[in-house]
Amino acid sequence: MLECVVNVSEGRDREALAHLEAACGPDLLDRHSDAHHHRSVFTLGGEEAPRRLARAAVELLTIHTHDGAHPRLGVVDVVPFVPLHGSTIDDARRARDEFASWVAHELHVPAFVYGPVGSEETQLPDIRRTAWIERRPDLGPTTPHSTAGSVCVGARELLVAYNVWLDRSVDRDTLKRVADDVRGDGIRTLPLVLDGRPQVSMNLVEPLRVGPDVAFDRVTTSCEAHAARVDCGELVGLLPRAIVERIDAQRWQRLDVSLDRTIEARLERAR
Repeated sequence: MLECVVNVSEGRDREALAHLEAACGPDLLDRHSDAHHHRSVFTLGGEEAPRRLARAAVELLTIHTHDGAHPRLGVVDVVPFVPLHGSTIDDARRARDEFASWVAHELHVPAFVYGPVGSEETQLPDIRRTAWIERRPDLGPTTPHSTAGSVCVGARELLVAYNVWLDRSVDRDTLKRVADDVRGDGIRTLPLVLDGRPQVSMNLVEPLRVGPDVAFDRVTTSCEAHAARVDCGELVGLLPRAIVERIDAQRWQRLDVSLDRTIEARLERAR
């Protein structure tokens, strides 16, 4: 089975989010919305729900009025396919390529492709940095869709999105130094200030080795070195049960993890 973690550039309008949820149907495993990022992460099972969600988002949303803190290229910003038990990265690549072709030709939205392509691999941060400047879409129109912008479609291994909030007293320079300290060795970071609250936004790209507990502790260590204080963690979406089970249960609440927020628990509930 494949998981698809669709990032949509809408995190505030409740009616719009309810409409997008309805489009996902029973394949929706989780939705995490953030008003500051103005972004929602839909965790889906299979390959059909991402198409239903993408069509609904393109019909409903426009990128021109979007003002969230998170970088984005389109209303359906990122569509990564991830192999779960019983599937492989090759299955994810096939699903990626089929979705990219579909969104380009059916919805006329330009598609940038990332992940393994032949003997090379393109990273999502590279696309964000160079799209429409040095890089042109892999499929579809050669200019952005009039309201939907463009979409990044990927195939990747498991990744966990995780944020750590710092105390409001932490200034921007210190926040940046902390994010720089933590970046690397399985962690990608982005320093953000959201409604006056500093946040280290992270992608844990090797979560079975560097999970939320390790990331939180690295942020804490850096903060201590810079005389700053950590507030709490925030899980975005779901994570594998194995990661939660290896963390001391007494830490779960502060780290914002639980057995209910695992991929396995949501798949069992969906069945």
